[in-house]
Amino acid sequence: MKTLRNGHHPRPTPSYCIPKPCFDDDDCLPVPKLSFLPAAAIVFLLGTACFANSCNGDFVFDDTEAILNNADIKSDVSLAKLFQHDFWGTKLDSNSSHKSYRPLTVLTFRWNYYFANGLHPWDFHVVNVILHGVVCVLFLKVFSCLFGNSVFCLKQFSAPKSSFLCALIYSVHPIHTENVAGIVGRADLLCALLVGMSLLCYVQACISGEDEDTEIPTDFSLPWLLLSTILIALAMLCKEQGITAIGISSAYDIIVVCRIDLFPFRQKKYIQETQNVKNSWWKSLILRQFILLVCGLLLLGIRWRVMGSTTPTFQHADNPHSFISSAFLRLVNYSYIYALNFWLLLNPWWLCFDWSMGCVPTIESVVDPRIGVALLFWVVLITLILTSISYPVEHYKRILSMGFAILVVPFLPASNLFFRVGFVIAERILYLPSAGFCMLVVTGARMFCQFSSVARKVVASFFLFLIVIYIFRSVQRSAEWLTESELFIKGEKVCPLNAKVHYNIAKVKADEGAIDFAIEKYHLAIKLYPEYDQAMNNLANILKERNKEEEARELLEKAVQIRPSFAAAWMNLGIVQASMKKYDEALVSYTNAIRHRRNYPDCFYNLGNLFLETKRYDLALQAWKNATIRKPTHLSSWSNMIILLDSLDDLKAAEAAGYSAINHLPQESILYLHLGSVLGKMDRYKESEQSFLHAIKLMPTNSRYYLNLGVLYHRWGKFSEAVTAYKKSLSLDPTQKNAQQYLQTVQKKINRQM
Repeated sequence: MKTLRNGHHPRPTPSYCIPKPCFDDDDCLPVPKLSFLPAAAIVFLLGTACFANSCNGDFVFDDTEAILNNADIKSDVSLAKLFQHDFWGTKLDSNSSHKSYRPLTVLTFRWNYYFANGLHPWDFHVVNVILHGVVCVLFLKVFSCLFGNSVFCLKQFSAPKSSFLCALIYSVHPIHTENVAGIVGRADLLCALLVGMSLLCYVQACISGEDEDTEIPTDFSLPWLLLSTILIALAMLCKEQGITAIGISSAYDIIVVCRIDLFPFRQKKYIQETQNVKNSWWKSLILRQFILLVCGLLLLGIRWRVMGSTTPTFQHADNPHSFISSAFLRLVNYSYIYALNFWLLLNPWWLCFDWSMGCVPTIESVVDPRIGVALLFWVVLITLILTSISYPVEHYKRILSMGFAILVVPFLPASNLFFRVGFVIAERILYLPSAGFCMLVVTGARMFCQFSSVARKVVASFFLFLIVIYIFRSVQRSAEWLTESELFIKGEKVCPLNAKVHYNIAKVKADEGAIDFAIEKYHLAIKLYPEYDQAMNNLANILKERNKEEEARELLEKAVQIRPSFAAAWMNLGIVQASMKKYDEALVSYTNAIRHRRNYPDCFYNLGNLFLETKRYDLALQAWKNATIRKPTHLSSWSNMIILLDSLDDLKAAEAAGYSAINHLPQESILYLHLGSVLGKMDRYKESEQSFLHAIKLMPTNSRYYLNLGVLYHRWGKFSEAVTAYKKSLSLDPTQKNAQQYLQTVQKKINRQM
């Protein structure tokens, strides 16, 4: 007969290897004791309320590339291609790909686009906020499993006070702002959701094999275990960090389920005390660990194959600490970065959208005082870990060990220890590790509360203050993510030495028309980081518009020297050289741009303009054709092609090009105007009239369209209709001299006829 789980007449067991669960200390926490549903409701409401104001935000920062400029979001790109591209819409086998393979996250963006019938930021933000609330509720259950006992955790709400407080802190922690307010943070939200579900499935797999005598599984449920690994695979398809769920599940199995002592000198005692207990659970544990290992290796192998068996290439500016030649100093730099990440969890007031390019200067000398910070971090971390795995109270030891496991394991992919990452600090990668941090804080509070009633009052005051200040900071930080201008300006206050911050401010201000301020910021970005090729490229474009072509040329030449594969800079250099009548040099620049980016329709368009300028019309037409092949919606190339064919009197070819262009761009009025002009020259007046009228229907306020319609009627002999069209053109634009002259001419003809 199986032992009852309600505490009545428990079967005697060895005191060390199978301790009796003790939840009395949970009652010491000065937190309301709620059942699961009320606790879940509070956690969900607070978690969503903290970040709800982000729903009014725009697409900001990385959202531009991942959503606005990502063709995979739109339904005209097949699902098969979506699974062949990285998170930013670039082919995975491309040298420029970051190898971030997150097709399920992109698929949710695509659903947003489909159901909202377009790219509306509100719809995207709402999904993120709700997802965060759902993750917080799920983690309430996860915390219940981790604070409670594996036998009870899925059947009831264990350690309700600890679980509720932990989920409450997690739901309002300001470090999560970027995950929720930045739409690309959905990758972390989905990943965390699936990781949490996979852990619960793994718990169920172990409980299904629970032994009647020992409460340590001598068997397990293979279907639940396989479902857990499937969820891990899905988490990886949302974000690469999902693979760390295997490490979390493994740690849970060893620490919580099988209660293996991690402190070496006590292992002998542990083995002795389990000699009289059925020990076939060892085989079960090894088999589960083997399955996890095989699944992990399989997933990593598939992921490596998907990446094209190559790692992404990052520039020095992305992560300068990883480029330090000295292994010792590189490790010191990594340690300092770890310390900063931990500090952000402790004090999330110092937040920035980007931490690269001088935001965290590298440690390049052994006399740098920041080495002391790195050393202190390791002293504190190792002390805490050793304390947790050697703590005399078994239940606390397991909780602390799992807290550290969840804090450390999900962070490993960002640690630079296994491969170089493309950032110095990224706040959104702390979404999962922060769950472990919350566990450690709450566990410490539980320990402290056992001292006295005064201690409990101190803890109550502390957590009340902490939650209120976290809510305030989360709301405040979410407001900073509403617009790019606000986000970048706030970033400048945190990281004034970050060249990318000033670069982004310059981009926004240039779009707003504050050109002089933008130029100043671009110069500052280049001063802070003299090899900032992107800033040089953007500044050169502004200087070219101001007819400072020589300065623009120098900047662009320097940019391509720094990064010879910078296709956009090569193209812009070609444009500047062409405007300076240096056609041969421009041709070389365009050729280099296309060599480094074969699918570059804008460059083919500009190359066509160069050939037009040098009167090589066949080559110009071929270049524009190449542009439309690579991008069938390239309006400027279609327009130039039709106009050139018209001017060369190749009207049949011009007509064919016009209809092809309209087939791809049926809502572009200018194409109907060009086609109408061609048909009019072919004396196909009725078709020409229909084309002009369609152009006017699409853009009824364009005076030029009525002017062309009037010219058609004039040639057609419909003088009264011509007068009406000319007058309409003049009413829209009284300065139209051609319309005035043509109107006078047609009126004279009408008078002569009378």
